[in-house]
Amino acid sequence: MIKIVTIIGARPQIIKAAALSRAIKNKFKDKITEIIVHTGQHYDSNMSQVFFDELNIPQPDYNLNVGSGTHGKQTATMISGIEEILLKEKPNAIILYGDTNSTLAGGVAASKIHVPVIHIEAGLRSFSKAMPEEVNRIMCDHVSTLLFSPTKTGYNNLIREGFNPDAKMPYNADNPKIYHCGDVMYDNSLHFSEVAGSKTDIIQKLQLKKNKFILATIHRNNNTDEPDRLNALFKSLNDISLKQDLDVVLPLHPRTSKLLETNLTSENLAAVKNNHGFKILGPVSFLEMIALEKNCKLVMTDSGGVQKEAFYFEKPCIILRPETEWVELVECGAAIVTDANEDKIKAAFDKLFTDDHLQFPKLYGDGRAAEFICEELIRHL
Repeated sequence: MIKIVTIIGARPQIIKAAALSRAIKNKFKDKITEIIVHTGQHYDSNMSQVFFDELNIPQPDYNLNVGSGTHGKQTATMISGIEEILLKEKPNAIILYGDTNSTLAGGVAASKIHVPVIHIEAGLRSFSKAMPEEVNRIMCDHVSTLLFSPTKTGYNNLIREGFNPDAKMPYNADNPKIYHCGDVMYDNSLHFSEVAGSKTDIIQKLQLKKNKFILATIHRNNNTDEPDRLNALFKSLNDISLKQDLDVVLPLHPRTSKLLETNLTSENLAAVKNNHGFKILGPVSFLEMIALEKNCKLVMTDSGGVQKEAFYFEKPCIILRPETEWVELVECGAAIVTDANEDKIKAAFDKLFTDDHLQFPKLYGDGRAAEFICEELIRHL
C-alpha cells in the first residue's frame, strides 16, 4: 500500500483531484491511500466547498486556511503547513496539480525534505514569465520525479527543457520520468457530462436557448485589475450581444464582482446593466458550468481550464489573454487568441460564429488519464 498526499487549493485543482480520487476509490483502494490537504487558497464556500459536495470528493483531511494575501505571504504560509503535514504523514509522494501558489508551495516543501513530487499537468508553457502561473509550473516541473503532461505539446516542452524521454528506473528528481498521458479534466468532463443535465436546472432557470448565448468568464488579475482591459472586454461582450441578439452568461469570480463598480466606466457599466441579455451570475458549480458549456454557442474566457472544456464540448473559444498554454487549440482552429483587444475580439467572433467546419480532434486522451497515473504511481513509488 502506498500513501500519497494530494495538495489542492483553487477550484480547478479540486475538480482535477476528483478524477484521481474517483479512480482510487473505484479501482485502486487496496493499493493507494490518499490524504487530501486543502491549502485554503480559495476559501469562499461558493468557490470551494460546493465542489466537494457536488462531485462527491472526499473531504480534506487537513485545511491550512491560508486565505488571501500577497504571493509571498500566501506561499510561505503554505510551505510551512505542507512541510509539517509531510513530516507527520511520511507519504511515498506528494501529488500537485497545475500552476497555482499551492502547487509551488507543495513543490518547494516536498523537494526540500526529499518527498517525491508528482506533477499532473506538467509541461504546459505560455512562454510568458510575467504570469505567476508560468513561474509556478516551471519551478514545480523541475523538482518533480514523475511528470504527467496532458498534451504532446507539453511533453515536447519538457524535452526541450532538458528532460530525458528515455530515462531509466529508478526515478527521482535528478532522473525524472515524463509522460504524455491525456488530461484528467477530460476524464471528468466525460464522467459528469451525462449527469449535468439531470442534476442542474441552470439552463431553464436562466431561460436560455441552446446555441443562443455566449458563455464568458473573466478572472485573471491583469484583466480585472486594469480598467482599460476590463472596459474593453465588457464593451466587446455587450456590443456582440446586442448586435447578434445573443445572451451573454458571465459567472463572475468574486474578485471581478468587487471591481466592476470601480474599474468600469459609468457608460460601460450602465450599458451592461441596461442589456437584459447580459446575465451576470455568482460563481456556478462544476455541473452548472458543464451544462452552460454544452448548451452555449461560443465561449469567451481568460481561464485555461475553460478553454479546454469548450473544446471537449466542441465549442469555439475566444481566448481573452495575450497567449495560451493550450496552443494546440489555436493550431487546430478551434480557438483564437485576442487578448483584451476590442477589434480582435469582434473579428474572432465573426470568424468563429459563422464557421460550420471547425475541427475538434481528440487531443486529450481517452478519458482514462487518472487510471493511467494511478498505475504508474503503483509501479514506481
